[in-house]
Amino acid sequence: MIVDSGTVPENSDPDLELATATKAVQAGLHRDSITGAANPAIQLSTTFHRDADYQLPGDFNYARTNHPNAAALESVAAQLDGGESALAFASGMAAISALFNTIPAGAHAMAPRIMYHGAQDLLIKLSETKGFALDLYEHDREIESLMRPGQTDLVWVETPTNPMWDVIDIESAAVATRAGGATLAVDSTVAPPPTTRPLELGADIVFHSATKYYGGHSDVIGGLLIAKPDERRWPGLIESRTLNGSILAPFDAWLVLRGLRTLFVRYERSSANAMAVAKHLTEHPAVARVLYPGLESHPGHGIASRQMTGGYGGMLSLLLAGGEPAARRMASRTKVFVPATSLGGVESLIEHRVAAEGPNSIVPPDLVRLSVGIEDVNDLIADLGRALDQDR
Repeated sequence: MIVDSGTVPENSDPDLELATATKAVQAGLHRDSITGAANPAIQLSTTFHRDADYQLPGDFNYARTNHPNAAALESVAAQLDGGESALAFASGMAAISALFNTIPAGAHAMAPRIMYHGAQDLLIKLSETKGFALDLYEHDREIESLMRPGQTDLVWVETPTNPMWDVIDIESAAVATRAGGATLAVDSTVAPPPTTRPLELGADIVFHSATKYYGGHSDVIGGLLIAKPDERRWPGLIESRTLNGSILAPFDAWLVLRGLRTLFVRYERSSANAMAVAKHLTEHPAVARVLYPGLESHPGHGIASRQMTGGYGGMLSLLLAGGEPAARRMASRTKVFVPATSLGGVESLIEHRVAAEGPNSIVPPDLVRLSVGIEDVNDLIADLGRALDQDR
């Protein structure tokens, strides 16, 4: 039996009009009728009993299909993004793979030329093995001209794009995609619900790497897909997750749900810290350019201001005046920023992106990527300053 995203928290009241931030803080909270526990239990059972008539008393049959912890997370995730349904996967790439595998042979798909390299590598490989056409666009203005009505099946948008942080206009992309009869899917990992809700801007499906801002503590891997009502791909995605066994595990779902409770306050602090860091580093002589949508000098600042209504996020990149050697040195000199891959955690991370992506990377070699966390911003600025000043 395939079950769609499951339960609603017991304390939910359909008559209450709650802000999205309140829904996040209340994520999964309920009152256990036996123990009175406020937090949901971690339900590790792989199977669920049937009654005397061999009927299932609840919504669950076998944990590879669905289980209480995934269902609780999915219920909240759908609410936060204003969607009808959500599916929790064992990783972000598992969710992306399930979606990309819905593109049929002979169809056409589009994605940004600069985007998360893992998703792009997968999309290119699938286009070759499954036999569908793929265009990588430089700017969202190209989506309309690249559209092939009747053939274009999926348009993938990542905004802001990783690691250049270009901003794609979701509303504009939605108009072009709808006119061509395709599905618009948006990777909104670095712009979660505190700041952007792609479904309200016209997208059909939104993706989040739950590893990042949703979990928030660099201790869980997961992915989420959220969809509008009657999304035509949804039954196939449910079936794919079931057959491939790619559902998020109970404890991991519990961790993501816990992370959601502080999502809004963490995102607000990260955004404020990142803005302060970006403004400070624009004046540093070792920095040729700061890439951050919150800066008025950023070419996508106007679009970002319209669709990132709760802050510009904690992600920014630096192009260093000293080129690749300076970028490599800086990424190994910080004491507060941790030299590691990933983003969206409470701790600040620094990365020489080309070194992380490997020999096929098209990212500028002088680029250093920063994930700004929630530490004291003066410590972060001082740490980056010390790392940069050693080259002066």
